[in-house]
Amino acid sequence: MKIVIIGGTGLIGRKLVERLRGRGHEVVAASPSTGVDTVSGQGLDAALAGAEVVVDVTNPTSFDGDATLAFFEASGRNLMAAEAKAGVRHHLALSVVGTQRLQDNGYLRAKHAQERLIEASGIPYTIVQATQFFEFLAGIADGGAADGGTVRLSPALFQPMAADDVADVLMEVALGQPLNRRIEIGGPERIGMAEAVERFLRAKGDPRRVVPDAEATYFGQKMDDRSLTPGEGARLAPTRLGDWLAQARRS
Repeated sequence: MKIVIIGGTGLIGRKLVERLRGRGHEVVAASPSTGVDTVSGQGLDAALAGAEVVVDVTNPTSFDGDATLAFFEASGRNLMAAEAKAGVRHHLALSVVGTQRLQDNGYLRAKHAQERLIEASGIPYTIVQATQFFEFLAGIADGGAADGGTVRLSPALFQPMAADDVADVLMEVALGQPLNRRIEIGGPERIGMAEAVERFLRAKGDPRRVVPDAEATYFGQKMDDRSLTPGEGARLAPTRLGDWLAQARRS
């Protein structure tokens, strides 16, 4: 069948495109670089013509709270309208665990707004809320930098996962029936954010020192052990942080 990946040239999008094409599906990798702009609507109707499934894994270029909200609202409205016109039977969106709870973080507020647009659209959907990716640990370290040699991060637990595992789940859900609800996915182990970043930096040979700080925020959001961890019934991926770090060293 024809499947359109919105954000198909990004980290998750590329992996998903490769997997679905490997299964023999017609896959469109839609992004501004391929002539599809969900914010302006340019190229959407042509890209979605004949599509049965649309997977939205796109992200804005700016993570400023207001700009991010504007991006997801404009993109969501244009995408839902184009999907209704094309007769898309399943809209699948990648979101983040904790969007309903963590409203002090501008990005998560914007993702929650995106989820509400999807739910109100009338198009059959599935929202996959994922935990943070191992691939973003460097960004978390940079976001917590107090000075050049120190990184202050919350010791609160989270449950990060590998981008490859995210893509595997998205492929499976895209090929299934719409669930018309949210599902949560996460890594196999809960670990303190400060500890995970410390292990990542050591594996990369980064000399910065990680200081656990209970008052440190996650991009403006105060953290506790429930903030970024999935609830009961979440689907847990197989790849552990140690295995991912070992693989990254070999590659």
